[in-house]
Amino acid sequence: MPTTKTLREGSAQKRAAILTAARELFLADGFDRSSVDAVAARAEVSKRTVYDYFGDKRTLLRAVVDSVGDALVTTVRRTLDETLTDRTEAAGLEDALVAFSMRIATEMLGSAEYTTLQRLLRSDSGHLAQQDYNPMADTPDEAIAERFAVFADAGLLDVPDPRLAADQFLALTFGVALDRLGSANAARDTRVRPLVVEGVRTFLRAYRAGRGTGGAA
Repeated sequence: MPTTKTLREGSAQKRAAILTAARELFLADGFDRSSVDAVAARAEVSKRTVYDYFGDKRTLLRAVVDSVGDALVTTVRRTLDETLTDRTEAAGLEDALVAFSMRIATEMLGSAEYTTLQRLLRSDSGHLAQQDYNPMADTPDEAIAERFAVFADAGLLDVPDPRLAADQFLALTFGVALDRLGSANAARDTRVRPLVVEGVRTFLRAYRAGRGTGGAA
């Protein structure tokens, strides 16, 4: 079980070095075959420092996964800002949502960070299962929901529950691609784009303001 001891915040530089060392070793050798001693040696810190900062090896794995996930969340937020900001006309909303989705499907789902995350989650150790961490859940959902609420205020969408609308948007776009193709990485599979486009159109048929639907059933 993860440690319950009080952990040190410590030096940001040492913390980053430990996370980098752990990520490299977990990917190269696997979680079970990577020792805390090896992590400490690679990070050039003491074994005691690793334990003081992270408590135990499983908590360190969780921290590595979270650090990679944070980078992915940053990508989502940046892409939202670059593709779905200052939209005031309904005419361009479909193109903007497709542009956002395709940026995510290439720049995020095709990124080295996402590949790293998937490899960590597929570790044969079983210490972290895929369902324990989803980079397209929680914080990204909330960020998308916030943007949909802005669109509702501007009269572009009718979303009584923005978080539900965000969940359904992700299910209709990336969820369909994952279910049918096993991947939503548009950089590797040209079949992703048509599914994403149709998902956006289906979403808008349910949520576009003035359609009289009031949201998805």
